[in-house]
Amino acid sequence: MERIRRIRLDAVGPRLAERIADLKAGRVAPATPRDAATVMVLRAPAGQRAEAGPGVEVLMLRRTAAMKFAPGAYVFPGGSVDRADYSEGIGWQGPSPEEFGARFAAVPEQARALVCAAVRETFEESGVLLAGSPGSGPPAVPSGPSWEADRLALTAGELTLAELLGRRGLVVRADLLVPWAHWITPSAEPRRFDARFFAAALPPGQEAAGHEAEADHVAWLSPASAIESARAGEISVLPPTAVTLYEFASAAAAGRGPADIVGGRREFKAVTPRMVIEDGAVWLLVPDEIEYPL
Repeated sequence: MERIRRIRLDAVGPRLAERIADLKAGRVAPATPRDAATVMVLRAPAGQRAEAGPGVEVLMLRRTAAMKFAPGAYVFPGGSVDRADYSEGIGWQGPSPEEFGARFAAVPEQARALVCAAVRETFEESGVLLAGSPGSGPPAVPSGPSWEADRLALTAGELTLAELLGRRGLVVRADLLVPWAHWITPSAEPRRFDARFFAAALPPGQEAAGHEAEADHVAWLSPASAIESARAGEISVLPPTAVTLYEFASAAAAGRGPADIVGGRREFKAVTPRMVIEDGAVWLLVPDEIEYPL
């Protein structure tokens, strides 16, 4: 029998609690999860000297209060896969879609779209671009008015990733993305995502800037300090975010820097938490081996 870890959810509204009861009674059917991609962008602390040893900061965005999903929460860049992410016109360099598919339980076409969505969403939401010229050169450095115009057009749906990269002679750098985790939103949630998580080091010369329509604050946080802020109620994070922060904090405590973290192969399996109501409280149930820090 699988051992389960129980996480009490205190900030659950009456509508969700009612939906949990309706699902249990068979009065409603669960929503179908949408494919989504999330990217944890890592860097060494700004201004850190080499003799200070390894350190890690992760890029986090605070979602605006107007967002339908997780308003006000601190999240990593990411979002749903679009139809255009399946375009065969998107140039590619790095591990094959078959390799990503094997890690994420996805067919190659789906895995390719997930990687492209990860690159697109990260650029839209943070200005970090995981793309470059074909070959062994460094990733591109998107800076200046023309790049910002392209970013806004991409976000508005006026430009596709294939068009953006094609006109600039760039390809998706799949080799910069490391499969990290796979989370599927509980069936009780009306908005569900089949989310694949990637880790990536911040490319040299690039800077992060949020997109005002979706994020009202951009921060580079050490994973340990982000967890402490969440424990103190200073920031809000979703359970998968908290678990991932703990994993990065553990890696940093073991002396691993960003290059070490993204340089290895991580083993994982899909996690689909369940929500239940017991004794008037809502609980999230996850496999016991998952370390939840809050």
